[in-house]
Formats: sequence, structure tokens, C-alpha cells
Amino acid sequence: MFRKAIDTSVKVVQRWLPEPFVFAILLTLVAALIAMPVCRQSPLEVLSHWGGGVWNLLAFAMQMALVLVCGATLAAAPVVKRAIDLLARLPKTPAAAIALVTAVSALCCWLNWGFGLIVGVIFAKAIARTLPKVDYRLLIASAYSGFVVWHAGLSGSIPLTMATQGEALAAATNGILTSPVPVSATILHPLNLAIVLVVIIAITVVNALMHPKHGVVSIDPSLLAEEPLPPKTKASTPAEHLEHSRPLAWVISLIGLGYVVYKLAFLHGSFDLGTVILLFLFLGLLLHGTPLAYVRAFTKAATGAAGIILQFPFYAGIMGIITGVGTSGICLGNVIADGCIAISTPLTYPLLTFLCAAVLNMFVPSGGGHWAIQAPIMFAAGADLGVDAGLTGTAIAWGDAWTNLIQPFWALPALAIAKLDAKDIMGFCLIDLLVSGVIICGGLLLWAAL
Repeated sequence: MFRKAIDTSVKVVQRWLPEPFVFAILLTLVAALIAMPVCRQSPLEVLSHWGGGVWNLLAFAMQMALVLVCGATLAAAPVVKRAIDLLARLPKTPAAAIALVTAVSALCCWLNWGFGLIVGVIFAKAIARTLPKVDYRLLIASAYSGFVVWHAGLSGSIPLTMATQGEALAAATNGILTSPVPVSATILHPLNLAIVLVVIIAITVVNALMHPKHGVVSIDPSLLAEEPLPPKTKASTPAEHLEHSRPLAWVISLIGLGYVVYKLAFLHGSFDLGTVILLFLFLGLLLHGTPLAYVRAFTKAATGAAGIILQFPFYAGIMGIITGVGTSGICLGNVIADGCIAISTPLTYPLLTFLCAAVLNMFVPSGGGHWAIQAPIMFAAGADLGVDAGLTGTAIAWGDAWTNLIQPFWALPALAIAKLDAKDIMGFCLIDLLVSGVIICGGLLLWAAL
């Protein structure tokens, strides 16, 4: 029965899920066609909202491209590659490999989503080279499935925003949150930690069980092939001596890494996405040894960022449609949130908030976008129902993360490194979506009941 469900899921996704760029185009059209009648907006208003939002994620798009390229470049450093290859030899069976990749990816994503998203798939690819009998598609899906816990982890943007002192918090929540909500009430709340733990255990077991005992789909060996390192050449000019200069690479790397340590230790900065990028960049440069070696590895890795660069403007445009308010004064994001609120009770409110966020995430796969849309509405409604603000924020965060399992947007970095299509992994991720969804819903209901 379980094997039949897996096979059906994989076949359905293979047949119906288009290339992620086509998926983004379809979501754009769906959002526009819904916004016009539901929000009573004219085609020109919707077009204006879309065009006005297209460039709103440029900074974040650059961050996403850099976390992918710098992470992949770091992994290509000879010493890092040897360490990863050594660890990749630990699992001796396909099921053990799937379980190890899932657990490592999930734990890393809980610590920091950018770090975990890259490390998990690089580790998975290394295992595939040492264990040819493992299902490569499921291995990459397992690496990506760990991403489901990111927003309940230490880099969760909504819980961290709620814990930040300042007027922006009160403004974003229409004055409901006038003081910060500590992470002990969100990320580190015992029930949130319990949900994270159970989800990680469940997807680890389920992913391992999904591996077929016989008849593994063979993959193109070129997906795992590595280009040979360029031959070393002897510097003969002053310019070439600079390009091959190890001291030059070491000095700038130590400056960059020194700033990261200074920021975290003395400026009380958070280990955010920018910090991850700096860490990847300067560690990579240090370990590659010379500026020229780093440039060559970086250039090779940069081709994987094409999907991110192409699709981010489209999702920013969708966000513009969802958040845009026309002459009617109605916003599509507010309509979705109000629909959840209208049928809520104090017990069901966190669950419906979670489901509302899950739906919105299909159109706006961004934690910051969810905060902008839902914070003004959901915290006010939660306060009226007597629901703890920490629970409301956690429910939004889980909803934002949950449907990433079937929203191919965040899989782009993993797919770029693995050289696979979204349809190759999303059938397995659909099973993880159902399993993790039951656990998250049950955990939120228990939290609300206590």
C-alpha cells in the first residue's frame, strides 16, 4: 500500500508538474485572475501591482544567488571535498544513506536555512558517487525535505522579527505587539521543539522506507561527473604572480572572517543570511588557496544560479498582486486571511492560521512576504480570541515552511547543484508533505489546547 502510494505520487508529479519557470508563470496568471473579481480590481490595477512588485526582491535574489554559488564553491575546495567524500562513505546501504542525508539536512536547516539547503544536497551528491545503488532522485528529495523545519529554527525570519525591539514591530502588527516576543515563546518553546523533533524523525524514517528494494531508476552518470581541475601553471608575469598569490588570498580571507567573528561577538549581530554568505565566501577563498583558483571555481558554480535570477522577479510580481490594494480597498492577501479568521475558534485559530500561511506560500514563498501580509491581521485576530502571540507567529512560520515541499521555488538551489528537475523530486516530497502536515497540525492543536 505504501509503495503504491509512493509510485502514484511520483507518476502524478512527473506527469503534471511543469518546469519551475512555467509554474511561476501559471501562478502569476492564477493570482491575477483571482484578484480581479475577488478584490474588485481592474486589469490595469492588477497589472500595476504586478509591475510595481517585480523588482522588490532584487536584494534578496542577489543573496539567494550568492548563498548558492558561494556554498557550492566552498564545497569544491579540495580539503572540503575530501572531508565530504570521507563522510559520504559512512552509510553502507541505500536506506541508511537516505536516512543520514535527511537527518543532516534537517538539523543544518534548523540551525540556518541557507547553510542547510546547500550542505544537504552537496552531501547527498557525494554519497551518490560512493553508493551507486541508491536512488539519486530520492536522495536529493531527502536532502531538500529537511528544509521543512527551517522556519521553526534559529534562522526563522518571523520569530526573529517578533523578538526584535523597535517601532517596526508595533507598526507591522497594527499596534498589537508593542514589546518583543522572546524566542523562548516561539523557536525554543518546548512544543515547537517537540514538533521539530517528531517531524525530523518522521521524515527520516519515511524517506528511508520510500527507497525501493529493487528496480532503482538509473541516472545519467554525467550528473555526478566532476570536471578535472585545470593544470597548474607557473606564474611568469607580475599579474600572474598576484593571481596565484596565496598570501593575498589569506590576508583578505582573514579580514573577512575576522569581521564575521567581530559582528557576532561584539556587535551582537545575528547569524543571518548575509553572515552565512560571508562565511562561505571567505572560507572558500581561504581553502582554495589563490584568487585565480577561487575565481575559476566560482565561475563554474555560478551557472547554477540561473533559475534563481530568472524566477525571482516573477515571484516578486506575484507578491505585488497578493499585497496590492486598488480603489476597492481590498487586498487578496487580506481576503485569504479574513476567510480563515471568520471560521476560527480559540482552539482552531492556530491551525487555520497555519493553513492560511500554507496557501499563501504557494504564491508568495517568502517569510518576509508572509510577515507583511499576515502580521497586521492575524495578530489582531489572535489577540481578540485570546491566542498567545508566540503561537500565532509560530503557526505562520510553520505554514510558510510546510508547502515549500511542493513549491519548487526554494528547491532551485538544490536542483541546480544536483542537475535535476523539480518533477524528479517533488513526488517524494509530496509524501513528506502529508506526513509532516499531520504532525504539525496535531502539535499546533495540542499547543492551543494547553
